[in-house]
Amino acid sequence: MKIEKVTLIGMGAAGAFFAPRLYNWLDKGNFHIVAEGTRKDRLEKYGITVNGIKYDFPIVTPSTKGDPADLIIIATKITDLEQAIKDIKNQVGKDTIILSIQNGLDSEERVAAVYGWKHMLYSYVRMSIDMVNGHTDYNPSKGCIYFGEKDNTVYSEKVLAVKALFDECHIAYQINDDMIHGMWYKFIANVSESVPSALVQVPYGAFRVSDHLNAIRLAALEEVIAIAKAKGIEFTKHEIEEEHKMVMNIRFDYKSSLLHDIKAKQHTEIESFSGAVVRFGEELGIPTPVNYVIYHTFKAIEERNDGLI
Repeated sequence: MKIEKVTLIGMGAAGAFFAPRLYNWLDKGNFHIVAEGTRKDRLEKYGITVNGIKYDFPIVTPSTKGDPADLIIIATKITDLEQAIKDIKNQVGKDTIILSIQNGLDSEERVAAVYGWKHMLYSYVRMSIDMVNGHTDYNPSKGCIYFGEKDNTVYSEKVLAVKALFDECHIAYQINDDMIHGMWYKFIANVSESVPSALVQVPYGAFRVSDHLNAIRLAALEEVIAIAKAKGIEFTKHEIEEEHKMVMNIRFDYKSSLLHDIKAKQHTEIESFSGAVVRFGEELGIPTPVNYVIYHTFKAIEERNDGLI
């Protein structure tokens, strides 16, 4: 199986990581962005500028019919996933592979509920990219997509096909032996790093100088680790230390997407972060007081931004 045609939906920071390299590598007409309405208008009028280069990527609408894509990358926010699932319908064929790289832990299940597991690979990304008004500057070598089947002791045909494409396009990737463990590792980072920094409305660099911010980080982290352990997912001391080193060395001024959403007075992905921790805790009988307060604080901020309080 060879991937020759790729469709991307979601042209934010994560989309900007993939789009230029796919666009430059694939044959003309074999890479498209799915968009409609104001998003389509904005992309057609202004394009996207990545590392000083302006791109006008080919756009198809959800209603556009034609040959299905070999690979679809869903790079929208998790809050837009339901709409994205509908919008890719005409891009899905019998052999299409789908990577749903949203934050959280359930996007694959939600996409598979509509299109079937035969199309799915697990995936998540780790990268430091800010997208502001259609412009982003970042070091491509610093980002990485993790993908694969649930167990990758032996690579499946789908995994090998995506691997070959990313090798050709020079997109950094890793194939975890255990993708579920990897996705929980990313979840830990989101809950304990992205969420507290957005709550206090500071960039990641604040973790280097604020004991109070780190106290929130570590308390939220302990709750997620307890939830993961109850679900049979263990994290070693070394893994936690490596994550600590990572957050302490992230670009000082980098801001989480949650913080960008708060500043833009948009609804956030908190349901998939602290909200998920609280729900897991209720199901498992594990107290999650830190994430409980954080979750409801975010929801109150959203109510304020909506003019409800």
